[in-house]
Amino acid sequence: MSTAWLADVAERTVAAGLHRTPIARRSHASGINLASNDYLGLSRHPAVIAGAHAGIDTWGAGSTSSRLVVGTTQAHLDFEDDVARFLGTDAALLFSSGYLANVGAITALVGRGDLIVSDAGSHASLIDGCRLSRARVVVVDRGDHDAVRRVLAQRAERRALVVTDAVYSVDGRLAPVRELFAAAREHGAMLLVDEAHAIGVRGPGGRGVVADSGLAGADDLVVTAVCSKSLAAQGGVVAGSRLLRDHLIDHARTFIFDTGLNPAAVGAAHAALRVLVADPGLPLRLRRNAERLAGALNAPAPDSAVVSLIVGDPVDAVAAAAFCRDRGVLVGCFRPPSVPDGTSRLRLTVRADLDDATIDTVAAVVHAALDTARCSSEVAAR
Repeated sequence: MSTAWLADVAERTVAAGLHRTPIARRSHASGINLASNDYLGLSRHPAVIAGAHAGIDTWGAGSTSSRLVVGTTQAHLDFEDDVARFLGTDAALLFSSGYLANVGAITALVGRGDLIVSDAGSHASLIDGCRLSRARVVVVDRGDHDAVRRVLAQRAERRALVVTDAVYSVDGRLAPVRELFAAAREHGAMLLVDEAHAIGVRGPGGRGVVADSGLAGADDLVVTAVCSKSLAAQGGVVAGSRLLRDHLIDHARTFIFDTGLNPAAVGAAHAALRVLVADPGLPLRLRRNAERLAGALNAPAPDSAVVSLIVGDPVDAVAAAAFCRDRGVLVGCFRPPSVPDGTSRLRLTVRADLDDATIDTVAAVVHAALDTARCSSEVAAR
């Protein structure tokens, strides 16, 4: 098949303001970064870097194979034990990314002849896991636990799984995890909660929304999390019962057939977890900083580390993000398909290590960027 059609697609993508170009981040670059997911500011913490070095020094640069051959080190097992203890579960299993953890967990738990009820705010990794599972998938409005009940009550399938993010990644709002768990339990279903944007941010000591809801270690509850945000490294985790862990080892294809997470990432994530456990005030400082920034931008009080500012048109959103970048402030820019049409936005992710002066500087630059974007839209509309 000819690839000439790619040029047509590229032209339409550019015209719609949806073309994406990776921007290389320079080492030790000056400026203020509010586009990363390094919520606790631990990616350059000396203990975390030392943990990465120790992983390499002890085990080498790579894990060398899948976890089920020789890709599992004692470092993998030690981290799994500690992260399970932190999350209040009996066991945990480490994958090489959060994406693969979600896909692996869903496809190992349900399949053809089963039902998935998926929250409309679910991350792409949850959506892809649903699609690959071959189960029947029903999508409900974001946080609509009554809709979840109605779908589950009418099901004919043998098994059912409800999936949701704990913190919706686009705007940082919280899912009603307690209500979703009650709905699932009433109808004999499992609940899978992705805590990617909640670990280190919400809950006692940063243990997440599940712990904040009093559900840590509950039966019929599966927790997924990542090591690439608050834990400043890479990797994904599925936590729950020991029976769940054993089942995933036998049936999760993204665990069985993937090379194990590299030792440097394991060491860094484990070190970051120790820092968080030793300093449970980090999540409180993070949320205080997020509240200060949101207040300075006249935005709603945030539930998490995310401050989301809707611009509207994707071209204007890109221009606003570029305005900020040119003035030394990096911000996220979310456009369709990450968000619905007409809701392109700047997404600012706050860190625990920011001081008040830095937050005020960011607010001033973002205010100017949004004012510039509004003026451009008004001129274009005339």
